[in-house]
Amino acid sequence: MARVSVSIGSNIERERHIRACLDALAETFDDLRVSKVYESEPVGFEDGRNFYNLVALFDCDWTVGELQAWCKRLEFANGRHPDSPKFSPRTLDVDLLDVGGLSGEHDGVSLPRAEILHHAFVLKPLAELLPDTRHPVNGERYRDLWKALDASDQHLWPVSFVWRGRDLSISSSIPRN
Repeated sequence: MARVSVSIGSNIERERHIRACLDALAETFDDLRVSKVYESEPVGFEDGRNFYNLVALFDCDWTVGELQAWCKRLEFANGRHPDSPKFSPRTLDVDLLDVGGLSGEHDGVSLPRAEILHHAFVLKPLAELLPDTRHPVNGERYRDLWKALDASDQHLWPVSFVWRGRDLSISSSIPRN
């Protein structure tokens, strides 16, 4: 079993799509852990609504290709269009960040995801969940990477978010139903 981390984001009907994603993750994978939910300004494009972002962790024995395909099916089931431009509003974005510490190209997916080192909306919740875990390539702890990130132009803040009666204003461990 490998520990898998995924980044989750939405800026169209944010609460509905984040809840749908969390429901699907909880129904599919054991011992789901989730970060706080953060609101962030869009990165890379100007005319977009703010995003809700978080990171989820779970253990899984699927291949990287199987995980990637599952994430894409979930996005499409929630109204994401496969041909939508990279910097555009989206119903749901689910990206593999790390799969068991793998590095390099696996099943067409580059791991660990490069955004970990550059985007506050990915690194902050990841550092919250895995502060002492080391980045698979540079070996630095996520808490130290977060402290060193110059995120002066990336604004994000925690938001109140309730899912299945749980307040995700704090990190949570969610048992599989």
